[in-house]
Amino acid sequence: MGIFKRRKAKIHISRISNILPLSKSKKFCEYSKQKGLSKINSRTRRGIYLLPNAFTTTALFSGFYAIVMAMNMHFDQASIAIFAAMVLDSLDGRIARLTNTQSDFGAQYDSLSDMVSFGVAPSLVIYEWSLRSIGKLGWFAAFVYCAGCALRLARFNTNIPTAGKKYFQGLPSPAAAALVTGFVWFMDDLGFCGFSLSWSSWAVTLYAGLTMVSNIPFYSFKDINFRRPMPFVATFLVMLAFLATFSDPSKVLFSLFVVYGLSGFGIYFYRQF
Repeated sequence: MGIFKRRKAKIHISRISNILPLSKSKKFCEYSKQKGLSKINSRTRRGIYLLPNAFTTTALFSGFYAIVMAMNMHFDQASIAIFAAMVLDSLDGRIARLTNTQSDFGAQYDSLSDMVSFGVAPSLVIYEWSLRSIGKLGWFAAFVYCAGCALRLARFNTNIPTAGKKYFQGLPSPAAAALVTGFVWFMDDLGFCGFSLSWSSWAVTLYAGLTMVSNIPFYSFKDINFRRPMPFVATFLVMLAFLATFSDPSKVLFSLFVVYGLSGFGIYFYRQF
């Protein structure tokens, strides 16, 4: 009678600790790592976290929606979509930290979303609204802004381990997008035609693009601890700020980001003198 070889049963690594004693299971795990058997667990555990990446995807959609609205000449809706992307971009990282779902995939995905929402979309919005009328200088300014945003994000990603928490190096890309699209939204609400403000749009776009790649320090607001008790006056001022924003959002938001976009130079000259 012939003798047939039996198939070896595949034993999952996580079940070894239940079969072998503790000392022997440790030795087997070390042996399995050398032989490559631990790759079974790593393959099954690969994946992405749904909750923070859902916020990032929504921010990416807001940037895409802004591009579509700009192509259809609805510049107010395009500007609102970019401001919505700013809110969503500020939430995804906080949610990832609160739920302990940070990952390298999420960090890279967030940067790609920021490039669309705060780089490509604002440059296209202001180009379609105003810069188209001045020809090559118009698309040159739009490209300077777009390239400045890409360089700003690349520098931010490479400087994360050594960057300070209190100040940003250069104007953050969401603030630059708010400055550019806030100008479009504000002037459009006042009834101005974009082609009549071509050189003003050109100056604002170049300023935002070049300031992003500068070394000017901008306050990051990361050292504010919202878990500490706040005085009643601060709570009242926050409530007034929300009421003012909802009463006339285009004017209030543009004014706030103009102040923030100039604040870095105030900090820089204060340090110098």
